[in-house]
Amino acid sequence: MKSSPVLALVGNPNAGKSSLFNQLTGLRQKTGNFPGVTVDKKSGTWPMDAHTSATVVDLPGVYSIYPKSLDEQLVTDILANPAHPDYPDVAVVVVDASNLHRNLLLFTQVADLGVPTVLALNMLDVARQEGKEVNSVRLAMRLGVPVVRINARTGEGIDQIKKAVLGQIEEPTLPGKLFFDPADEVEGLIVDTKAQYQLDNNYLALQYLIQHDGFSFLNQQQRVGLDALIEKHQFSEPTFQANETITRYKRIAVVVAEAVTNQRPANQPTWSQKLDRVLLHPIWGYAIFAFILLLIFQAIFAWAQPFMDAIDTGVAWLNGQLKDNLPPGPLTDLLTDGILAGIGGILVFIPQIAFLFFLIALLEESGYMSRVMVIMDRIMRKFGLNGRSVVPLISGVACAVPAIMATRSIGTRRDRLITILVTPLMSCSARLPIYTILIALVVPSRRVLGLFNLQGLALMGLYLLGLVSALLAAYVLKLVLRTKERGFFIMELPTFKLPRWNHVGLTVWESVRAFVWEAGRVILAISIILWVLASYGPGDALERVETQVRQQNPALADDELQNRIASERLEASYAGHFGHFIEPVIRPLGYDWKIGIALLSSFAAREVFVGTMATIYSIGDGGDDADTTVRERLRQERNPATGGPMYTPALAWSLLVFYVFAMMCMSTLAATRRETKSWVWPMVQLAYMMVLAYVSAFATYQLLT
Repeated sequence: MKSSPVLALVGNPNAGKSSLFNQLTGLRQKTGNFPGVTVDKKSGTWPMDAHTSATVVDLPGVYSIYPKSLDEQLVTDILANPAHPDYPDVAVVVVDASNLHRNLLLFTQVADLGVPTVLALNMLDVARQEGKEVNSVRLAMRLGVPVVRINARTGEGIDQIKKAVLGQIEEPTLPGKLFFDPADEVEGLIVDTKAQYQLDNNYLALQYLIQHDGFSFLNQQQRVGLDALIEKHQFSEPTFQANETITRYKRIAVVVAEAVTNQRPANQPTWSQKLDRVLLHPIWGYAIFAFILLLIFQAIFAWAQPFMDAIDTGVAWLNGQLKDNLPPGPLTDLLTDGILAGIGGILVFIPQIAFLFFLIALLEESGYMSRVMVIMDRIMRKFGLNGRSVVPLISGVACAVPAIMATRSIGTRRDRLITILVTPLMSCSARLPIYTILIALVVPSRRVLGLFNLQGLALMGLYLLGLVSALLAAYVLKLVLRTKERGFFIMELPTFKLPRWNHVGLTVWESVRAFVWEAGRVILAISIILWVLASYGPGDALERVETQVRQQNPALADDELQNRIASERLEASYAGHFGHFIEPVIRPLGYDWKIGIALLSSFAAREVFVGTMATIYSIGDGGDDADTTVRERLRQERNPATGGPMYTPALAWSLLVFYVFAMMCMSTLAATRRETKSWVWPMVQLAYMMVLAYVSAFATYQLLT
């Protein structure tokens, strides 16, 4: 027995495969790409005994081994190729015991490929609620493989899984005969294929014939040879595949009838089905979803505000303490006005990010998010998107990069490309700091009807604006990118269940950690660069400015004089020169050179905008009031042309609209380049979003001024 056998987890979507993966591997997990393809790979180590640790690979969820998308193709590509580094010594097929008839289709196909298999019966509690009892012993006898009863949510049955897997590794057992033998119908073709390609499995030979164009491990000569065999025997692939599925389901029905007893009347709906009548209703379903969204955005402001105020005040206090206790000089200025001011501009938004992901995790864990995808599918199709586009678009609320990678589940090339191009219009978590700080400046924290906070309504409006713009952009792209391909949306609706709080907590922790770590590294680098550019200037320009200000304002009080000097020095610095260079382009939007600096720096990552503004205004403030918060610094900023507040409602809403549409994320462009394998589409994405952002922000500012 190998010291590190490969164990593949295979199953339908929502069968509990990923939950079992977490139970087996715990914290011994890693992510990456499968060899040769850019499809996400989750793998981990499972210590089985003192001498054996298995490598567990969580394969993408599929309904059968006949793929309809890139990630589904990967499953067959691995199971049909023993030379693949992830080819399993044992495949654990995880099935939903409450829907055994459908789940066993994939199991029979995997077993027929000759892979040693263990069947894991999951969701037995759900089956029991529906009045179904599964006799696992009788099922094992009928299928000819080990059958284990598990609960992937709680870890029940893990020891039995271990025993079954070790048994299959030491002495592999396969069903006595194929569940479907293609040689019964096309014996000559199967015999010729096996002989020509040195195969010893009839069903694997059939997959060579049907799927050879998609198999990455076959070369062009081998594909041509298989095409010749198909033509020689007049083999009809679609007809044969349809007959295979019908035959399998007939045999599965016999097995299920013997192993499952159903005590619930056929016409009695489950409580999940009763809820779905309301949640999937063509009217009430959308109304409930809108109400839930409204509650989420209200909660983001109401629950997070005390924590945000505490962090904001704490960072400002620390900044003041450092300035008071450290010796004056460039290093102290770098630490307080550069690094701490920039990082503090991000830390203050941790509570809102945490609450956002906490509430989204609750929706996912309960099973409601799958219902959202189903009802949104009705809208998606009117705008030319595949129903599977719902998943990346909803994921885009967290981050556009993994959302773009999630488009691999979309079968048609056009639908996948359109989804990639419009997904960044969904407001991601990186925009949340910008939204909340600008909304707090110009929208009063006042309740409407005693329940809804105006700031929460404004935040929800920005997210809805992103969604509507994504749909309209998709409709335009549908008219441009014409094709005859048709996409299909198939989704298994899981039963409603109580959230697993450890999973919710892990989701929140990972999301916040990724946000802080990824944003923090970029902000730290940009804050240092920005501080240098804002603290130094060409030649002796800064010294001359300071002398000039002192000579022209001899009667000013010391605090006012220091503020005036700091402001003039900032304008004369390298950053000030750069800001003035681009100011003519952004002036029609209401922005000055300081905002221009923040716009450019945020191309690295959108959330850098707030940190940059905090750094700019810290350097531009020469007073002793070092404990002023980021929000107060923005509120106190004056417009030199009018003498009034800089951040008027017109300017703030112009900035908000700009960031709803702007493509200001290098990582997103890189993800688009990787998924489309071309620089053309990232440039198209960048161009149309930046034009849309500029025109919309211009119109907003001019209308509100």
